[in-house]
Amino acid sequence: MSNHLHENCQALLGSLSEYIDGELPADLCREIEKHLEGCENCRVVLNTTKRTIDLVHLPVEEAVPMP
Repeated sequence: MSNHLHENCQALLGSLSEYIDGELPADLCREIEKHLEGCENCRVVLNTTKRTIDLVHLPVEEAVPMP
């Protein structure tokens, strides 16, 4: 992986929460989405983060008990 791509990944990960919450300007969202198209590692991190957020926000009666 080139250093340029690594820096793009770090920038994306630093803005991930704001991106998921819809708190970023549209131009930055487009830039992130363009990066995600070509970076599977960042897509995995994004999807995992979204799933984690969804699990945390499940109503108690729908939550799966943790061992």
